[in-house]
Amino acid sequence: MFSLGSWLPALPGLAWGWALLDALLQGLVGACAVSVLCSLLKVYLYIQCANDPERQAEKEAMAARWPLLEPLQVLVLTAVLALVGSRVAALVVLEFSLRAASTILSLGKGAHSSQLYLLCQYSLGCGVSCGLTFLLEGAPHRSWNLALAAGLAGLLALHARRLARHVCALYELHSRQRYCGVCILLLAAGHGLPRLLRNALAVTFAVADLAAVELINRDFLSTGEAVRFWTPLSICYTLLVVYMQEESRQSTGRGAAFRTVLVRMGGLFILLLTVGRWSDILHIFVSLLGELWCLLHSGVLLESCCRQVRGGQPRATRG
Repeated sequence: MFSLGSWLPALPGLAWGWALLDALLQGLVGACAVSVLCSLLKVYLYIQCANDPERQAEKEAMAARWPLLEPLQVLVLTAVLALVGSRVAALVVLEFSLRAASTILSLGKGAHSSQLYLLCQYSLGCGVSCGLTFLLEGAPHRSWNLALAAGLAGLLALHARRLARHVCALYELHSRQRYCGVCILLLAAGHGLPRLLRNALAVTFAVADLAAVELINRDFLSTGEAVRFWTPLSICYTLLVVYMQEESRQSTGRGAAFRTVLVRMGGLFILLLTVGRWSDILHIFVSLLGELWCLLHSGVLLESCCRQVRGGQPRATRG
């Protein structure tokens, strides 16, 4: 595998240093993807709250500014994604893809989609990391490619964050006076943001799923080893999906989201105790921290989605 370090003389520990740099750059791209997702979803939810007089408290909570929180979110998530191995990241991606497909088929369109976008934050970061690992494996000058990807992802995340700040501060004024092009565009087409996110996430997870299957299968020397791994994995994922569907029907809210994370990671932990490696066990705990951190960071948005779900249910029953 050629990288930036391949141009330099072989020194003790130099290869490990470049591998760490590649992992950090890869994690940064995934963290920026999560940041873009949260920023665009914040724009959509803020517009929804601004158009509803009963949701003014949610709007004010989303408009509250915490200058250091966003950079801290990117830094922490970059470190977590850099530490998580490709094997566990692939398992997280496959588990979420199966759960998302089951949720979409069972619930169809509705307010639950926004909540699903928030629940996929860490899985999205793992998916981007898996995709980059697979696509750049064996690529010449891998580190330069990752540096370019990180720079572009950082620009996208920065502009998405500026858009969210602009909307939270000036959307209501500009949409009334009709002299800001960005706010006028959001006023006319802001309802299409969920569709844009859905299409982008569908493409991202489609690539990530293919990469995840390949990254897992490359560790097996025979078909028998692959069958001994995929059989309990399929059973575990099926049970998890069934449990998650029942949990989502019975309760919503932040508490349910945190319980879902604990159950999912607990299921993967038990699975990897039997068919995994010791390093996978450590990576499961790192993934748990990453999932919890993403939920804590997006607590205001998650609460807004849950209230939207609870507020929509009575209207659906009356209709």
